Amino acid sequence: MVILHVKHGDENLFLYETSVSNKTDVVIRELVAVYNGRLKIQRLCMEIEELAEHGTMLPQEMIGLNDDQIEELKLTDVWAEKCIPMGGFNFNKDPLLRRNGRQPNEHMCKVLANAMTDAKAMIDKKLVKDAKPLKLKDVEEALNILRGAVTIVYPMKLPPHDTIQMEFANMEDLAGTQASKEVIEPSKAQLWFAGRQVLPGKLLSEYLGSNDKTKVVVKLNQLGEGPPAREQVISEQVRRQMMADAHRRQEELRWL
Repeated sequence: MVILHVKHGDENLFLYETSVSNKTDVVIRELVAVYNGRLKIQRLCMEIEELAEHGTMLPQEMIGLNDDQIEELKLTDVWAEKCIPMGGFNFNKDPLLRRNGRQPNEHMCKVLANAMTDAKAMIDKKLVKDAKPLKLKDVEEALNILRGAVTIVYPMKLPPHDTIQMEFANMEDLAGTQASKEVIEPSKAQLWFAGRQVLPGKLLSEYLGSNDKTKVVVKLNQLGEGPPAREQVISEQVRRQMMADAHRRQEELRWL
């Protein structure tokens, strides 16, 4: 199996194992699924941290309002009593006024924290250094770990408008957020190898050759971003060492 070292710009993302006999359409689709899946897990972990601190998300019409404003407008969080965390809660007001302040108890917070630690480890960029490929099923398993932990803490589920619940249902609205700029639309995805775009409708072997036991660097981006910068032939560390050796040799010659 060929190992694809997937990068976005100069950022190392993950290793992916595939075959040069696979169609480029399939490979690109799978790489984008893993790429976007990693982003979803990162977004979920950020929101679950807030969930563990400040409880479920307020209805849209109440977000950003203080207690006096909510009382004046006679607004009520009808989901607060329906979505109580297992074991009860402590009140911890959300300074951002996004969540209802009903923090799960310490034990339930640990359940969420452990799930986040496990999920993050499964998609960590450190896997590249450890030469461990990332599979789509690994991403799905990490999502299931997070989903399972949230279900344990909130057996009645979260409010349908909660960002976490919407992420799990693949109904997240990222419009106007930084996250929307990071996600790659499958229909606009582009894969590059050695400065050359890997086009759909071909076999991967047309770009990588027939050797299935190799490792190559590929870059993933989106239509409109243009071709990414080509990889350096030598690493920065090796370049500096070569310059130091050349300087030392020059000094030696000067004293001869």
